[in-house]
Amino acid sequence: MYANPETGMVGIAALVALLLLGVPIGAALGLIGILGLIVVIGFEPALIKAGVTTVETLTRYELGTLPLFILMAQLFFSANASRDLFDVAAKFLGHRRGGLAYASVAGCAGFGAINGSSLATAATIGMVALPEMRRRGYSDALATGTVAAGGTLGQMIPPSGALIVFGIIAEQSIGKLFTAAIIPGLTQALFYALVIWLLMRVRPDLAPASERATWSERWRALRRVADMLLLIGFVIGGIAVGLFSPSEAAAVGAAGALAIAAWRKRLNRAMLFTAFDETLRTSGMILLVVIGALIFSVFVSVTGLAEAIGDAVTGLGLGPMATLVVVAILLLLLGSVLDGLALMLLTTPILLPVVTATGMSPIWFGIFLVRAMEIGFVHPPLGMNLYVIQGVAKDVSIARVFKGVAPFLASDLVHLFLLILFPALVMWLPGYLGQ
Repeated sequence: MYANPETGMVGIAALVALLLLGVPIGAALGLIGILGLIVVIGFEPALIKAGVTTVETLTRYELGTLPLFILMAQLFFSANASRDLFDVAAKFLGHRRGGLAYASVAGCAGFGAINGSSLATAATIGMVALPEMRRRGYSDALATGTVAAGGTLGQMIPPSGALIVFGIIAEQSIGKLFTAAIIPGLTQALFYALVIWLLMRVRPDLAPASERATWSERWRALRRVADMLLLIGFVIGGIAVGLFSPSEAAAVGAAGALAIAAWRKRLNRAMLFTAFDETLRTSGMILLVVIGALIFSVFVSVTGLAEAIGDAVTGLGLGPMATLVVVAILLLLLGSVLDGLALMLLTTPILLPVVTATGMSPIWFGIFLVRAMEIGFVHPPLGMNLYVIQGVAKDVSIARVFKGVAPFLASDLVHLFLLILFPALVMWLPGYLGQ
Protein backbone atom coordinates (compact mmCIF):
# COMPACT_ATOMS: atom_id res chain seq x y z
CA MET A 1 0.00 0.00 0.00
CA TYR A 2 1.21 3.49 -0.78
CA ALA A 3 2.62 5.56 2.08
CA ASN A 4 0.60 8.72 1.54
CA PRO A 5 -0.15 9.67 -2.08
CA GLU A 6 -2.59 12.37 -0.92
CA THR A 7 0.30 14.18 0.77
CA GLY A 8 2.19 13.94 -2.50
CA MET A 9 -0.69 15.60 -4.37
CA VAL A 10 -0.83 18.39 -1.76
CA GLY A 11 2.93 18.86 -2.17
CA ILE A 12 2.65 19.17 -5.95
CA ALA A 13 -0.22 21.65 -5.62
CA ALA A 14 1.86 23.72 -3.19
CA LEU A 15 4.86 23.57 -5.55
CA VAL A 16 2.83 24.77 -8.53
CA ALA A 17 1.39 27.59 -6.40
CA LEU A 18 4.89 28.72 -5.36
CA LEU A 19 6.13 28.61 -8.96
CA LEU A 20 3.15 30.68 -10.17
CA LEU A 21 3.88 33.19 -7.39
CA GLY A 22 7.38 33.62 -8.78
CA VAL A 23 9.38 31.72 -6.15
CA PRO A 24 12.70 30.51 -7.69
CA ILE A 25 12.33 26.95 -8.86
CA GLY A 26 15.28 25.54 -6.89
CA ALA A 27 14.03 27.08 -3.63
CA ALA A 28 10.46 25.92 -4.27
CA LEU A 29 11.49 22.34 -5.03
CA GLY A 30 13.82 22.07 -2.05
CA LEU A 31 11.37 23.70 0.38
CA ILE A 32 8.38 21.55 -0.61
CA GLY A 33 10.57 18.44 -0.72
CA ILE A 34 11.95 18.94 2.81
CA LEU A 35 8.63 20.00 4.33
CA GLY A 36 6.89 17.07 2.66
CA LEU A 37 9.50 14.62 3.98
CA ILE A 38 9.09 16.07 7.48
CA VAL A 39 5.33 15.45 7.28
CA VAL A 40 5.70 11.89 5.93
CA ILE A 41 8.75 10.47 7.75
CA GLY A 42 9.56 12.96 10.53
CA PHE A 43 11.98 15.82 11.16
CA GLU A 44 15.28 14.02 11.73
CA PRO A 45 14.90 11.39 8.96
CA ALA A 46 13.88 14.18 6.56
CA LEU A 47 17.05 16.17 7.28
CA ILE A 48 19.19 13.04 6.91
CA LYS A 49 17.53 12.19 3.57
CA ALA A 50 18.00 15.76 2.31
CA GLY A 51 21.62 15.84 3.47
CA VAL A 52 22.51 12.52 1.87
CA THR A 53 20.85 13.57 -1.41
CA THR A 54 22.77 16.86 -1.43
CA VAL A 55 26.17 15.23 -0.77
CA GLU A 56 25.57 12.48 -3.35
CA THR A 57 24.59 15.10 -5.93
CA LEU A 58 27.60 17.32 -5.29
CA THR A 59 30.02 14.38 -5.58
CA ARG A 60 28.62 12.98 -8.85
CA TYR A 61 31.24 12.77 -11.58
CA GLU A 62 28.69 13.52 -14.32
CA LEU A 63 27.89 16.91 -12.80
CA GLY A 64 31.22 18.24 -14.07
CA THR A 65 29.81 18.04 -17.60
CA LEU A 66 27.52 21.02 -17.11
CA PRO A 67 29.90 23.85 -16.11
CA LEU A 68 32.45 22.80 -18.74
CA PHE A 69 29.89 22.94 -21.55
CA ILE A 70 28.64 26.28 -20.21
CA LEU A 71 32.24 27.58 -20.22
CA MET A 72 32.63 26.35 -23.80
CA ALA A 73 29.50 28.33 -24.76
CA GLN A 74 30.70 31.49 -23.00
CA LEU A 75 34.08 31.35 -24.75
CA PHE A 76 32.42 30.85 -28.13
CA PHE A 77 30.08 33.74 -27.39
CA SER A 78 33.11 35.97 -26.80
CA ALA A 79 34.47 34.85 -30.18
CA ASN A 80 31.34 36.20 -32.02
CA ALA A 81 29.99 32.70 -32.67
CA SER A 82 26.37 33.79 -33.08
CA ARG A 83 27.06 36.46 -35.68
CA ASP A 84 29.46 34.25 -37.65
CA LEU A 85 27.10 31.25 -37.69
CA PHE A 86 24.16 33.34 -38.90
CA ASP A 87 26.38 35.07 -41.47
CA VAL A 88 27.55 31.84 -43.09
CA ALA A 89 23.98 30.56 -43.32
CA ALA A 90 22.81 33.88 -44.78
CA LYS A 91 25.59 33.84 -47.39
CA PHE A 92 24.56 30.39 -48.64
CA LEU A 93 20.76 30.76 -48.34
CA GLY A 94 19.99 34.48 -48.22
CA HIS A 95 19.40 34.90 -51.97
CA ARG A 96 16.42 32.53 -51.89
CA ARG A 97 12.93 33.75 -51.09
CA GLY A 98 12.72 33.32 -47.34
CA GLY A 99 16.46 32.59 -47.30
CA LEU A 100 17.19 34.62 -44.18
CA ALA A 101 14.45 32.70 -42.37
CA TYR A 102 16.18 29.43 -43.34
CA ALA A 103 19.46 31.01 -42.24
CA SER A 104 17.95 31.91 -38.86
CA VAL A 105 16.93 28.29 -38.27
CA ALA A 106 20.40 27.10 -39.32
CA GLY A 107 22.03 29.73 -37.12
CA CYS A 108 19.86 28.70 -34.17
CA ALA A 109 20.79 25.04 -34.70
CA GLY A 110 24.49 25.89 -34.84
CA PHE A 111 24.45 28.25 -31.87
CA GLY A 112 22.17 25.86 -29.96
CA ALA A 113 24.84 23.18 -30.30
CA ILE A 114 27.26 25.59 -28.65
CA ASN A 115 24.97 27.17 -26.09
CA GLY A 116 22.39 24.54 -25.09
CA SER A 117 19.83 27.12 -23.98
CA SER A 118 16.61 28.01 -25.81
CA LEU A 119 16.29 31.47 -24.31
CA ALA A 120 19.93 32.39 -24.95
CA THR A 121 19.76 31.03 -28.52
CA ALA A 122 16.57 32.97 -29.32
CA ALA A 123 17.91 36.20 -27.80
CA THR A 124 21.37 36.00 -29.37
CA ILE A 125 20.35 34.97 -32.88
CA GLY A 126 17.39 37.36 -32.62
CA MET A 127 19.70 40.33 -32.05
CA VAL A 128 21.66 39.36 -35.17
CA ALA A 129 18.93 38.07 -37.50
CA LEU A 130 15.86 40.21 -36.78
CA PRO A 131 17.33 43.59 -37.80
CA GLU A 132 18.68 42.05 -41.02
CA MET A 133 15.37 40.38 -41.96
CA ARG A 134 13.32 43.47 -41.20
CA ARG A 135 15.75 45.67 -43.14
CA ARG A 136 15.23 43.48 -46.21
CA GLY A 137 11.44 43.68 -46.03
CA TYR A 138 10.54 40.43 -44.27
CA SER A 139 7.18 40.27 -42.51
CA ASP A 140 7.53 41.02 -38.80
CA ALA A 141 5.44 37.96 -37.98
CA LEU A 142 7.63 35.63 -40.06
CA ALA A 143 10.88 37.11 -38.78
CA THR A 144 9.97 36.94 -35.09
CA GLY A 145 8.17 33.59 -35.35
CA THR A 146 11.13 31.95 -37.10
CA VAL A 147 13.67 33.02 -34.50
CA ALA A 148 11.36 32.24 -31.55
CA ALA A 149 10.78 28.70 -32.86
CA GLY A 150 14.39 28.22 -33.98
CA GLY A 151 15.58 29.15 -30.51
CA THR A 152 14.04 25.98 -29.10
CA LEU A 153 16.69 24.00 -30.97
CA GLY A 154 19.06 25.06 -28.19
CA GLN A 155 17.51 22.49 -25.84
CA MET A 156 17.57 19.59 -28.30
CA ILE A 157 20.79 19.90 -30.32
CA PRO A 158 23.52 18.35 -28.14
CA PRO A 159 25.28 19.23 -25.95
CA SER A 160 22.07 20.25 -24.14
CA GLY A 161 21.84 21.48 -20.57
CA ALA A 162 18.29 20.11 -20.29
CA LEU A 163 19.43 16.60 -21.28
CA ILE A 164 22.30 16.76 -18.79
CA VAL A 165 19.87 17.69 -16.01
CA PHE A 166 17.45 14.92 -17.05
CA GLY A 167 20.27 12.39 -17.15
CA ILE A 168 21.30 13.29 -13.60
CA ILE A 169 17.75 13.22 -12.19
CA ALA A 170 16.65 10.06 -14.02
CA GLU A 171 20.08 8.37 -13.61
CA GLN A 172 20.45 7.80 -17.35
CA SER A 173 23.52 7.92 -19.59
CA ILE A 174 24.15 11.52 -20.71
CA GLY A 175 26.14 10.27 -23.69
CA LYS A 176 23.25 8.08 -24.83
CA LEU A 177 20.83 10.99 -24.40
CA PHE A 178 23.07 13.22 -26.54
CA THR A 179 23.26 10.58 -29.27
CA ALA A 180 19.50 9.94 -29.13
CA ALA A 181 18.83 13.68 -29.55
CA ILE A 182 20.71 14.04 -32.85
CA ILE A 183 17.99 12.73 -35.21
CA PRO A 184 15.08 14.46 -33.40
CA GLY A 185 17.07 17.71 -33.39
CA LEU A 186 17.85 17.51 -37.11
CA THR A 187 14.28 16.54 -38.04
CA GLN A 188 12.95 19.40 -35.91
CA ALA A 189 15.11 21.85 -37.89
CA LEU A 190 13.94 20.24 -41.15
CA PHE A 191 10.31 20.65 -40.07
CA TYR A 192 10.92 24.37 -39.51
CA ALA A 193 12.52 24.64 -42.96
CA LEU A 194 9.46 22.89 -44.43
CA VAL A 195 7.16 25.40 -42.70
CA ILE A 196 9.12 28.29 -44.24
CA TRP A 197 9.01 26.65 -47.66
CA LEU A 198 5.23 26.19 -47.43
CA LEU A 199 4.74 29.79 -46.29
CA MET A 200 6.80 30.99 -49.26
CA ARG A 201 4.61 28.95 -51.60
CA VAL A 202 1.39 30.36 -50.14
CA ARG A 203 2.51 33.91 -49.29
CA PRO A 204 5.66 34.82 -51.26
CA ASP A 205 5.21 38.48 -50.26
CA LEU A 206 6.19 37.61 -46.68
CA ALA A 207 9.89 37.45 -47.61
CA PRO A 208 11.37 39.08 -50.72
CA ALA A 209 14.37 37.49 -52.41
CA SER A 210 17.77 39.08 -51.72
CA GLU A 211 21.00 39.45 -53.62
CA ARG A 212 23.16 36.36 -54.13
CA ALA A 213 26.51 36.26 -52.35
CA THR A 214 29.55 35.34 -54.41
CA TRP A 215 31.30 32.05 -53.79
CA SER A 216 34.36 33.90 -52.48
CA GLU A 217 32.15 35.62 -49.87
CA ARG A 218 30.61 32.28 -48.94
CA TRP A 219 33.97 30.57 -48.45
CA ARG A 220 35.25 33.49 -46.39
CA ALA A 221 32.19 33.23 -44.13
CA LEU A 222 32.58 29.45 -43.89
CA ARG A 223 36.26 29.76 -42.94
CA ARG A 224 35.29 32.01 -40.03
CA VAL A 225 33.22 29.21 -38.44
CA ALA A 226 35.21 26.18 -39.63
CA ASP A 227 37.18 25.92 -36.37
CA MET A 228 34.03 26.06 -34.23
CA LEU A 229 32.12 23.57 -36.39
CA LEU A 230 35.05 21.15 -36.35
CA LEU A 231 35.27 21.34 -32.57
CA ILE A 232 31.51 20.82 -32.14
CA GLY A 233 31.56 17.89 -34.55
CA PHE A 234 34.55 16.36 -32.77
CA VAL A 235 32.94 16.73 -29.32
CA ILE A 236 29.51 15.36 -30.29
CA GLY A 237 30.95 12.71 -32.61
CA GLY A 238 33.42 11.62 -29.93
CA ILE A 239 30.59 11.05 -27.47
CA ALA A 240 28.49 9.20 -30.08
CA VAL A 241 31.23 6.75 -31.09
CA GLY A 242 32.49 6.24 -27.54
CA LEU A 243 35.82 8.01 -28.00
CA PHE A 244 35.33 9.76 -24.67
CA SER A 245 32.72 10.21 -21.98
CA PRO A 246 30.47 13.31 -21.83
CA SER A 247 32.58 14.75 -19.00
CA GLU A 248 35.78 14.22 -20.99
CA ALA A 249 34.08 15.67 -24.08
CA ALA A 250 33.06 18.75 -22.10
CA ALA A 251 36.69 19.22 -21.01
CA VAL A 252 37.87 18.84 -24.62
CA GLY A 253 35.22 21.34 -25.76
CA ALA A 254 36.15 23.92 -23.13
CA ALA A 255 39.87 23.58 -23.87
CA GLY A 256 39.20 23.78 -27.62
CA ALA A 257 37.02 26.87 -27.22
CA LEU A 258 39.79 28.50 -25.16
CA ALA A 259 42.28 27.75 -27.93
CA ILE A 260 39.91 29.15 -30.59
CA ALA A 261 39.39 32.34 -28.57
CA ALA A 262 43.18 32.72 -28.33
CA TRP A 263 43.57 32.00 -32.07
CA ARG A 264 41.02 34.71 -32.85
CA LYS A 265 42.87 37.13 -30.52
CA ARG A 266 39.81 37.46 -28.27
CA LEU A 267 41.49 36.00 -25.20
CA ASN A 268 42.22 38.54 -22.47
CA ARG A 269 41.79 38.92 -18.73
CA ALA A 270 38.43 40.75 -18.94
CA MET A 271 36.95 38.18 -21.34
CA LEU A 272 38.10 35.28 -19.17
CA PHE A 273 36.73 36.92 -16.02
CA THR A 274 33.34 37.44 -17.71
CA ALA A 275 33.27 33.86 -19.05
CA PHE A 276 34.17 32.33 -15.66
CA ASP A 277 31.72 34.63 -13.84
CA GLU A 278 28.81 33.69 -16.11
CA THR A 279 29.75 30.01 -15.97
CA LEU A 280 29.83 29.98 -12.17
CA ARG A 281 26.56 31.90 -11.86
CA THR A 282 24.70 29.66 -14.33
CA SER A 283 26.21 26.43 -13.00
CA GLY A 284 25.43 27.38 -9.40
CA MET A 285 21.82 28.18 -10.26
CA ILE A 286 21.33 24.89 -12.12
CA LEU A 287 23.08 22.93 -9.35
CA LEU A 288 20.73 24.34 -6.71
CA VAL A 289 17.78 23.46 -8.95
CA VAL A 290 19.04 19.89 -9.41
CA ILE A 291 19.53 19.39 -5.67
CA GLY A 292 16.04 20.76 -4.98
CA ALA A 293 14.59 18.51 -7.67
CA LEU A 294 16.24 15.38 -6.29
CA ILE A 295 15.00 16.15 -2.76
CA PHE A 296 11.52 16.66 -4.21
CA SER A 297 11.85 13.36 -6.10
CA VAL A 298 12.66 11.59 -2.82
CA PHE A 299 9.52 13.11 -1.30
CA VAL A 300 7.37 11.95 -4.25
CA SER A 301 8.90 8.47 -4.02
CA VAL A 302 8.30 8.20 -0.27
CA THR A 303 4.63 9.18 -0.62
CA GLY A 304 4.06 6.51 -3.27
CA LEU A 305 2.44 9.09 -5.56
CA ALA A 306 4.29 7.98 -8.70
CA GLU A 307 3.21 4.36 -8.20
CA ALA A 308 -0.37 5.43 -7.47
CA ILE A 309 -0.56 7.51 -10.64
CA GLY A 310 1.05 4.70 -12.65
CA ASP A 311 -1.48 2.17 -11.38
CA ALA A 312 -4.35 4.62 -12.02
CA VAL A 313 -3.26 5.16 -15.62
CA THR A 314 -2.69 1.42 -16.16
CA GLY A 315 -6.13 0.72 -14.68
CA LEU A 316 -7.74 2.85 -17.40
CA GLY A 317 -6.73 0.18 -19.92
CA LEU A 318 -5.79 2.76 -22.55
CA GLY A 319 -2.94 0.82 -24.09
CA PRO A 320 0.63 2.08 -24.67
CA MET A 321 -0.12 4.49 -27.55
CA ALA A 322 -3.12 6.17 -25.90
CA THR A 323 -1.22 6.43 -22.61
CA LEU A 324 1.64 8.26 -24.33
CA VAL A 325 -0.82 10.62 -26.03
CA VAL A 326 -2.36 11.38 -22.61
CA VAL A 327 1.14 12.04 -21.22
CA ALA A 328 1.87 14.36 -24.16
CA ILE A 329 -1.35 16.33 -23.61
CA LEU A 330 -0.56 16.65 -19.91
CA LEU A 331 2.96 17.91 -20.64
CA LEU A 332 1.65 20.45 -23.16
CA LEU A 333 -0.99 21.73 -20.73
CA LEU A 334 1.55 22.10 -17.92
CA GLY A 335 4.08 23.60 -20.35
CA SER A 336 1.66 26.41 -21.14
CA VAL A 337 1.86 27.70 -17.55
CA LEU A 338 5.20 26.39 -16.21
CA ASP A 339 8.79 27.19 -17.10
CA GLY A 340 10.48 24.39 -19.09
CA LEU A 341 12.92 23.37 -16.36
CA ALA A 342 10.11 23.42 -13.79
CA LEU A 343 8.08 21.16 -16.08
CA MET A 344 10.93 18.65 -16.34
CA LEU A 345 11.73 18.59 -12.64
CA LEU A 346 8.09 18.35 -11.59
CA THR A 347 7.00 15.64 -14.02
CA THR A 348 10.03 13.35 -14.31
CA PRO A 349 9.60 11.48 -11.00
CA ILE A 350 5.86 11.11 -11.62
CA LEU A 351 5.63 10.33 -15.34
CA LEU A 352 8.83 8.33 -15.90
CA PRO A 353 7.39 5.18 -14.23
CA VAL A 354 4.16 5.62 -16.24
CA VAL A 355 6.04 5.84 -19.53
CA THR A 356 8.42 2.95 -18.81
CA ALA A 357 5.39 0.81 -17.92
CA THR A 358 4.27 1.17 -21.56
CA GLY A 359 7.55 -0.41 -22.67
CA MET A 360 9.25 2.84 -23.71
CA SER A 361 12.87 3.50 -22.76
CA PRO A 362 13.77 6.20 -20.19
CA ILE A 363 16.11 7.58 -22.88
CA TRP A 364 13.13 7.98 -25.22
CA PHE A 365 11.19 9.72 -22.46
CA GLY A 366 14.07 12.14 -21.88
CA ILE A 367 14.02 13.23 -25.53
CA PHE A 368 10.22 13.31 -25.58
CA LEU A 369 10.12 15.41 -22.41
CA VAL A 370 12.67 17.92 -23.71
CA ARG A 371 10.70 18.15 -26.95
CA ALA A 372 7.54 18.93 -24.98
CA MET A 373 9.53 21.48 -22.95
CA GLU A 374 10.60 23.19 -26.16
CA ILE A 375 6.99 23.52 -27.28
CA GLY A 376 6.28 25.20 -23.95
CA PHE A 377 8.83 27.87 -24.88
CA VAL A 378 6.65 28.96 -27.83
CA HIS A 379 3.24 27.99 -26.44
CA PRO A 380 0.91 30.74 -25.12
CA PRO A 381 0.36 32.03 -22.51
CA LEU A 382 3.86 31.63 -20.98
CA GLY A 383 5.96 31.06 -24.12
CA MET A 384 9.20 32.56 -22.78
CA ASN A 385 10.89 32.63 -26.21
CA LEU A 386 8.05 34.78 -27.54
CA TYR A 387 8.59 37.41 -24.87
CA VAL A 388 12.36 37.28 -25.36
CA ILE A 389 11.91 37.99 -29.07
CA GLN A 390 9.38 40.73 -28.33
CA GLY A 391 12.03 42.24 -26.04
CA VAL A 392 14.54 42.25 -28.91
CA ALA A 393 12.01 43.72 -31.41
CA LYS A 394 10.25 46.09 -29.01
CA ASP A 395 8.07 47.73 -31.67
CA VAL A 396 6.48 44.37 -32.64
CA SER A 397 3.41 43.49 -30.59
CA ILE A 398 3.31 40.19 -28.71
CA ALA A 399 0.14 39.31 -30.67
CA ARG A 400 2.16 39.63 -33.88
CA VAL A 401 4.85 37.34 -32.49
CA PHE A 402 2.18 34.78 -31.48
CA LYS A 403 0.80 34.90 -35.03
CA GLY A 404 4.24 34.37 -36.54
CA VAL A 405 5.07 31.35 -34.41
CA ALA A 406 1.70 29.59 -34.96
CA PRO A 407 2.74 27.60 -38.10
CA PHE A 408 5.93 26.46 -36.36
CA LEU A 409 3.95 25.47 -33.28
CA ALA A 410 1.72 23.31 -35.48
CA SER A 411 4.80 21.59 -36.93
CA ASP A 412 6.08 21.03 -33.37
CA LEU A 413 2.90 19.17 -32.44
CA VAL A 414 3.18 16.98 -35.55
CA HIS A 415 6.85 16.27 -34.75
CA LEU A 416 6.01 15.36 -31.14
CA PHE A 417 3.33 12.92 -32.35
CA LEU A 418 5.81 11.35 -34.78
CA LEU A 419 8.15 10.63 -31.87
CA ILE A 420 5.30 8.62 -30.32
CA LEU A 421 4.47 6.80 -33.55
CA PHE A 422 8.10 6.09 -34.48
CA PRO A 423 10.26 5.68 -31.36
CA ALA A 424 13.09 4.60 -33.67
CA LEU A 425 13.63 8.29 -34.49
CA VAL A 426 15.08 8.48 -30.99
CA MET A 427 16.44 5.00 -30.33
CA TRP A 428 17.90 3.93 -33.70
CA LEU A 429 21.17 5.87 -33.58
CA PRO A 430 22.21 4.84 -30.02
CA GLY A 431 21.35 1.23 -30.94
CA TYR A 432 23.30 1.45 -34.21
CA LEU A 433 26.36 2.79 -32.38
CA GLY A 434 26.04 0.07 -29.75
CA GLN A 435 25.36 2.40 -26.82
